[in-house]
Amino acid sequence: MIVSFVSSLPRRRTIVAALASIIVPTAFAADPPTTLDTVVVTGTRHAQTVDDALAAVTVITRKDIDDSPATDVIALLGQQAGVDVSRTGGPGQTSSVFLRGANSNQTLVLIDGIRVAAASNGYFDFANLPLDQIERIEIVRGPRAAYWGSDAIGGVIQIFTRNPHGWSGSAHGGSYAQRGGTASFGTPASNDDAHLGLTIGYDRLHGFPATDPFNPYGSPADDGYRNRNASLRGSIPLGTQTLGVTALYTDGDTQIAAGPGPEPAHMFSRNTSGGATLSGPITGNWTQALTVGGADNDINTPVYASRTSSRRTSVDWVNNVALGTGQTITFGGNWQRETGASYEFGGTDYLRAISNTAGFAGYDGRFGSQQVELAIRHDDNSQFGGATTGTAAWGWQIDQAWKLRASWGQGFRAPSFDELYSPGFFGYYAGNPLLRPERSQSVEAGLEFKPSSGHAFKLSAWRTRVRQMIAFDGPQMQAINVDRAALDGAELAYRYTRGPWSAGSAITVQDPRDLGTGQPLLRRPHRKLAADTRYDFGNGWDVSVDGLAASERADYGGVRLGGYTVLNLAAGWNFHPGWRAQVRLSNLFDKDYELASGYRTPGRSVLLTLSWHQQP
Repeated sequence: MIVSFVSSLPRRRTIVAALASIIVPTAFAADPPTTLDTVVVTGTRHAQTVDDALAAVTVITRKDIDDSPATDVIALLGQQAGVDVSRTGGPGQTSSVFLRGANSNQTLVLIDGIRVAAASNGYFDFANLPLDQIERIEIVRGPRAAYWGSDAIGGVIQIFTRNPHGWSGSAHGGSYAQRGGTASFGTPASNDDAHLGLTIGYDRLHGFPATDPFNPYGSPADDGYRNRNASLRGSIPLGTQTLGVTALYTDGDTQIAAGPGPEPAHMFSRNTSGGATLSGPITGNWTQALTVGGADNDINTPVYASRTSSRRTSVDWVNNVALGTGQTITFGGNWQRETGASYEFGGTDYLRAISNTAGFAGYDGRFGSQQVELAIRHDDNSQFGGATTGTAAWGWQIDQAWKLRASWGQGFRAPSFDELYSPGFFGYYAGNPLLRPERSQSVEAGLEFKPSSGHAFKLSAWRTRVRQMIAFDGPQMQAINVDRAALDGAELAYRYTRGPWSAGSAITVQDPRDLGTGQPLLRRPHRKLAADTRYDFGNGWDVSVDGLAASERADYGGVRLGGYTVLNLAAGWNFHPGWRAQVRLSNLFDKDYELASGYRTPGRSVLLTLSWHQQP
């Protein structure tokens, strides 16, 4: 099966080389060091190790980001199992992320626990999120509505921002006249004292034409990009509790094609998110976290006389009670209010507000080799009424090497403001205030195998059915609940970590399709192979390589996007205490491919980075 899968992908020699780079390290590895289990919080809203999670979880650490050849978050996410990406051009252009074949607005995106999807269109554009502002990423695949509510049909992606200690800075420059840098400062780390950290960044590139010659709305002009960003983290002890604050601001100016003229147009995107959390123990076994937060989104496209904005204010209260060894009860509530506005040609399309109140409870318990997870949540929405979702999971640690798990879960997605209230274009593609939320049912089975220290295999298979999907249909293509979708697939991941070597690969096979028409969902490959390897020479030098191969995909207008293979390299040199130089070479073989019909992707390009971190 794997042989036939690989043979169906493009550029077989490149794939074989990528796989060989992963297989070779096992023959020369030294004894592994002792490592601590990675702790995650996104899946069940309480801390647990990745090994204890009864879901498919991926954690991307800051070290992973620093070592990776990826130059932006879209490239980084595209390397992960079960994650597909699309972008209408190069860096800064509109981007979409599909988790296990679900639509981009069916994946919940959090930044430091705060929802950040725009209430206007319902999805988060990763294009303006700089890698330099990210400390770690947790990806939980599969429905999480019982814990998080709306949008978590495909899963949850949570971004944690940087928390600097001491001074640090970096500068970078490369192809397409890219240049920029970051600077950060944080007070020393201490559990007993107040802490404050600040990171600011800037990135700019001249770019290349985002559209290809066959795009009827294209332009031969280069489409550049500018991003200014800043994040803040702080904390102060208040008795047994700790008050923490987080904030992230990004300001993007993206040049976009606006017809055959010699000059590109501009799209201005501003995103702000943040919150204040009071957390700590109530009793010896009871902890709580009360968060007041919010997110603002504003997109202004003057060439089309268009502007949309949205604001979300939320209050979250999460409680965790440890009942005994391996047993935890989680419960809490959430209130949020969303406001959205859209303006076209000097007039107001809509100015609306929606509120949502929810309560949830979950249980996670271990009984010998068995583990059980149960959760339920009820949302009461001012627009569509109530929605109750649940999840149940079971795990069995068969022996030290083998673990079996199975789960069932529900999900839903509330309609966005555009889908509800947009007047459309002369009545076409108009919203519908009578829309009901999309709903889903998922089942999943997983098998994990760790034959020896340093090796880990993970196999997952899932079946998801989505009903009441929102589509634009009828004589005037109005938004209605009509579609049903099937999201079926399997993923096999392998990770090897030993001595100076770190390597892995992941195969994803999926069949996301519209059950009404039988057609595949757009821009999602049925087969994808990602592989990476890293070697630390021990003398300050390290080398990383990753490769990605994807099969052909369907796109709008019956277009079939061809399959592609890309290979990326990175080399780093820690040439002095606190100092590091790195070169990243993307698309080594200068592959010409598209992630969206009519839009180019970067060719062979290089990025040089020089960074400094204050030493203790």
